[in-house]
Amino acid sequence: MQAIKGYLKALVTPQMAKRAVRVALLIGTLLFVINHGAAVRSGTMTQARWISAGLTYLVPYGVSVHGQFMGRGGSRSTEK
Repeated sequence: MQAIKGYLKALVTPQMAKRAVRVALLIGTLLFVINHGAAVRSGTMTQARWISAGLTYLVPYGVSVHGQFMGRGGSRSTEK
């Protein structure tokens, strides 16, 4: 449970967020084009697709923070 609390705190840590935003913009945009590019071009984006597009950016953000958190010893908080 301590590791989860540490990770949730890391999600808004400025040093980690800065890198994670860059990763999310790059990888999220690539995934957005792959998954939703045709719908944008054809004008068929629905509300559900826009929600999915937003998640397309949140996932790489969370993964980037997780990698940074673990790299800084985040898993040690669960050891006794």
